[in-house]
Amino acid sequence: MKAVCISCFNYYDDRLRHVEQHLQNKGYEVLYITSDYDHIDKIRYSIDRPNAIQIKVMAYSKNLSIQRLYSHYLFAKSTLKELNRIKPDLLYVMLPPNFLAKYISQYKRQNDVKVVYDLYDLWPETFPSTKAKLLLSLPFKLWGKLRDDNLDSADVIVTECELYQDKLDYILHGANKEVLYLTKEKSRILSTPSTDTNIINVSYLGSINSIIDISLIVKLLAEINKIKPVYLHIIGDGENREQLIREAESFGVRVQYHGRIYNEEEKRAIFDLCLFGINMMKDSVCVGLTMKSIDYFQASLPILNNIQADTAYLVDEHSIGFNVTKDNIKEVAVKVAAISKSDIQLMRQNTKTVFENFFSHEAFNKKLEKVFHKISN
Repeated sequence: MKAVCISCFNYYDDRLRHVEQHLQNKGYEVLYITSDYDHIDKIRYSIDRPNAIQIKVMAYSKNLSIQRLYSHYLFAKSTLKELNRIKPDLLYVMLPPNFLAKYISQYKRQNDVKVVYDLYDLWPETFPSTKAKLLLSLPFKLWGKLRDDNLDSADVIVTECELYQDKLDYILHGANKEVLYLTKEKSRILSTPSTDTNIINVSYLGSINSIIDISLIVKLLAEINKIKPVYLHIIGDGENREQLIREAESFGVRVQYHGRIYNEEEKRAIFDLCLFGINMMKDSVCVGLTMKSIDYFQASLPILNNIQADTAYLVDEHSIGFNVTKDNIKEVAVKVAAISKSDIQLMRQNTKTVFENFFSHEAFNKKLEKVFHKISN
């Protein structure tokens, strides 16, 4: 039996390697199709794995451009040619790009093959600029239809979070579907988390870009800093890094910029200093879960969160931090400043439990087993 995993943007390590392992355990020979272009750093790259097939696509410099759409079109069309050559029994396809839905559905109509669509993002719904959505409403609508008109060809539809199923309920109602959360390995790093609540150490992990709600982050830290001193530890980088540092420091928040850190022990040491991790994006971003939140959960680090739906529910239901809105900043600041050693110990334990129950490899594989069980029925 042959299976093909497909990801234009090379989400292999974050998602597909776990799917690949699961399929191999079921007896499948697994091939992996991706592009040869890094869509974040905008450079070409190569993969040194015998089962990987890299498709040459058009390079582009702007994320919102005709060149990017054409690059995705070329990837989808070339993928179809590869599938006609490979003749797989099962396809596990990550969407977007939405062009893939069109060409995979075309292949499905002409061949006896099982198809899983994994919606790890919603485009154009998650595009952060409300202004762009208004100006380009017709192109965005057509872009979305590439996906919507072809989802019914899937045997099972997987989404990264419950929010995406809610957003697409008009299409997915009655369909075979599952939520498959992001996953990470359980940490094996020995750590000694700080419970010092005299200083409020918080961390920000990841890209500091246009979708991060810098204003809300700074307002919250400034309010906490009025009550207790705040230290912000930044792990990552991005075009708005200087803005975040400048605005935080203008309110007396101490900032330590650590840069990009890939060593897990170094990153964990910083997390262990902190009481909370920051997980905040602009309201215009349609997302129910972030990879940075999984990193925090893996380290048993509670969060200061404004991500809606799935993450907000986990925070409230399992007491793993505080949900923040523009209307409750002062209230949350008082709660954070008043937190006790026993409070933070309990929150850390709750966060560890949430990670194990929802985001560990064991939890991921249990859900994946349900996905493939639906295919076989």
